[in-house]
Amino acid sequence: MERKVKILGTGKYLPQRQVTAEELDEKLGLSAGWVAKKSGVRIRHFVTDETASQMGAIAAQRALEMAGLDFSDIDCLVCASGTSQQEIPCTAALIQKELHQSHSGIPCFDMNSTCLSFVTALDMLSCSLAIGCYQRILIVSTEVSSVGLNWGQKESCVLFGDGAAAVVIGRTGEGENSRILSSRMQTYSEGAHYSEIRGGGTLVHPSQYGQGREADFQFDMDGKKIFRMTSQLITGFVEELLNSVRINKQDLRLVVPHQASGMALRIMGTKLGFSSSQMMNIIENHGNVIAASIPMALHEAIVQEKVQRGDLLLLLGTSAGLSLGGLLLEY
Repeated sequence: MERKVKILGTGKYLPQRQVTAEELDEKLGLSAGWVAKKSGVRIRHFVTDETASQMGAIAAQRALEMAGLDFSDIDCLVCASGTSQQEIPCTAALIQKELHQSHSGIPCFDMNSTCLSFVTALDMLSCSLAIGCYQRILIVSTEVSSVGLNWGQKESCVLFGDGAAAVVIGRTGEGENSRILSSRMQTYSEGAHYSEIRGGGTLVHPSQYGQGREADFQFDMDGKKIFRMTSQLITGFVEELLNSVRINKQDLRLVVPHQASGMALRIMGTKLGFSSSQMMNIIENHGNVIAASIPMALHEAIVQEKVQRGDLLLLLGTSAGLSLGGLLLEY
């Protein structure tokens, strides 16, 4: 369904602490160059004393500034992240508090489809904008992955970084062409346990931590199974999305993919038939920042002037579930 929705502004925040591939080679007892070659990540950022809501608030303020708006111009704040600062309340409410807007009354809630959370939020909330429920919405993806990494799984722990990104969306003005053309999401739960953190909910409650179940509270991923399953599904998924609005791959100015790993980005581009210039790649100095990866890459594409108003973009990713998600928009 086409929606007359416009990206008004974007913002990003990265923690001050940089962790290099060389540091992780040494930490994990690996040969020099292993981490960079395996992950495609040379620098990622880890929090020191920053919280998810603090990072999210900074990214949000920067997005508002780019849009030329104040917080009072927003009528909804949504946190779209794969990790949460705490179980209750929602992270969005904590971001509102960090923005010193505790008395604003602006509704706040979270949306979580792990790495696809931003794409899901943009998809769902653009429908709310299109029918007039809201006028302007602030979407924030803020992730602290570093606290839950399993350093015994060297293939996965070297991929991730922390950080936040924010996007302000609003209804497209008269005479403007910005719009969402189409979107699609599919979930194949046969892969539900290929990427997971089992602990923290009601299945393995935090009260069980320290009872021999510490590993349940760390990130667990079978990368080979995820790659194999995704490879079988992604080509048909993208073709169906593009065909739904009769757009050819060469019509796309830029593909903004989830920054899963350097290898995944290369293989995805080749398999789907996108040129290297079409693929927005920030993995080398960001890492995989879960749901913040796509809005971070989108922000970088905008500030680096790799996209202009009127360009066609494809936001594309996969997430735990196993889910595939894509959204076509005219920037």
